Amino acid sequence: MAHYASNRIFKKSRHLLPINTTIPKNEPRICYLSRQQMSLVVLVVQNTLLVLMMRYSRTQKAADQPLYLASTAVVMAEMVKIAACFIILRWQHSSWQDFGQQIKMDVIGKPRGLLIMMIPSGLYALQNNLLYIALSNLEAATFQITYQLKILSTAIFSVLLLGRSLNRTQWFALTMLMAGVTLVQTQQVMTAAVPDEPNSKDTHFQNPWIGLLAVLTSCVSSGFAGCYFEKILKTSTTSMWIRNIQLSLCGAFFSLLGMMIYDLPLIRAGGLFQGYDCMTWLVIINQALGGLLVAIVVKYADNILKGFATSISIIVSSIISFYLFAFQPTLGFIAGAIIVLIAMIIYSKESMPKSTSITKLYS
Repeated sequence: MAHYASNRIFKKSRHLLPINTTIPKNEPRICYLSRQQMSLVVLVVQNTLLVLMMRYSRTQKAADQPLYLASTAVVMAEMVKIAACFIILRWQHSSWQDFGQQIKMDVIGKPRGLLIMMIPSGLYALQNNLLYIALSNLEAATFQITYQLKILSTAIFSVLLLGRSLNRTQWFALTMLMAGVTLVQTQQVMTAAVPDEPNSKDTHFQNPWIGLLAVLTSCVSSGFAGCYFEKILKTSTTSMWIRNIQLSLCGAFFSLLGMMIYDLPLIRAGGLFQGYDCMTWLVIINQALGGLLVAIVVKYADNILKGFATSISIIVSSIISFYLFAFQPTLGFIAGAIIVLIAMIIYSKESMPKSTSITKLYS
């Protein structure tokens, strides 16, 4: 949209990203960006790094090095998230006494708040485990594109849970999205049928059908949990960090339960941190802090436009995958990726307020 505005107007730009909210003129800005816009920019960077690092940690292992258990990584991420929330909440209080009083009053003293967060936390725990499975069986770029189907599920659940309405153009964009993802997945399955040259570092067998099923299930859980959490945040006066503590406590419970059910024998045999290295811990920290970043985006921006910003990382992931994982995109993959990106742009444009003109957007 920038080519419609002059350079003079662009230099004075206050709204570089489309946000479906009203931004006060006196709001503090970072590098000329509002809190909403900055959070979305950081989210693009975080998503790109998370996908690439997770893919690398799951495939680029030496033959004699065991693969870390995804369930333990999910549990560790929840622990890091809880610690981060406590640190931020403590920083917001002047004394330990005030901090402890709020924890006692809003977390311990309100068990109903924990019960409310059981649904999204369970779905997020499922989603986090499925991401590891998906990235163990799909190329990073293919995963990024296919994962954009969460925009479709988010849109549907936003209509059902949040009472939003979509126009014909938005439904057309969502149809384009499905077509583009289908084309990309078709190319992925066809490519997987032809074995690659042996790689001493990549000894992992990939099944694109398992990866696809994991992504689709994750998209549905992400869409519902995201809209559910958005409704809770925007209809409640409870602190966002208290909500995240409640969410993380419940998420840790479900993640720990899943780890004990599925991987307890392996943990007894090889230990909780088997296969862990520096990259594994970077993935865990990135995933934990990324979850908090998503909560900030949902609070200050919009759950659907969050997906638009995330889709930008497709381009970055594809370029880096080309050099890092020797990823060779086909013409079908490129065509599908372009369709997905166009669909995201159309959907985002339709999500902007009708009263916001080009001149207002860049003035």
